[in-house]
Amino acid sequence: MQRWSGFFDEVEGGADPALVTEAAERAATVLVRGPEARGDAGVAERLLRLADDEGIETIAEVWSGSPADSLAGCLWRLFVLRSWVHREPVRAAREFDAGRTRAQVSEVLAGVADPPGPDELKAMLDEVLRGIAVGDFADVLLRAAAFAHVVATGRAVLAEPSDSEVRRMLGLAEQLEAAGHLELAGRLA
Repeated sequence: MQRWSGFFDEVEGGADPALVTEAAERAATVLVRGPEARGDAGVAERLLRLADDEGIETIAEVWSGSPADSLAGCLWRLFVLRSWVHREPVRAAREFDAGRTRAQVSEVLAGVADPPGPDELKAMLDEVLRGIAVGDFADVLLRAAAFAHVVATGRAVLAEPSDSEVRRMLGLAEQLEAAGHLELAGRLA
């Protein structure tokens, strides 16, 4: 069967994955590094307006396929953690409380003697997703990792969630911590 040059132009298959990846990375960079990093003041304003008008979920969708060691991947993981805490604050608080005295988390990472609870974590993540916490991104990643680690420990102690739920939260904690160390080394892009 012979194909004509416009064949692929006529095929409907959704957005070009390369363009989606580029959009995810650009949005993440503008939100975390700020618009001055790339001269994207107009893009930053449109992103914030989109987040206000349509919800951050619209932007987060493009981050979902990003690797854990990328800005977009970090924002996706923070968004997922934030969404869970907003959706299930009582469960989050119960699991956090159960793990708080048992988790081996550095007090410095967790916020000295007062690790972030659900409300504090929601506020931190909201700031990052709004582009306010520029310059503190490693701290946010490491504190979110500490929070997730405490929750994973709490889940294991409570023995109510399945082993896979414990492993997923522990994996999320490990990914966020690794990304935080990459950010500290200036290698998170």
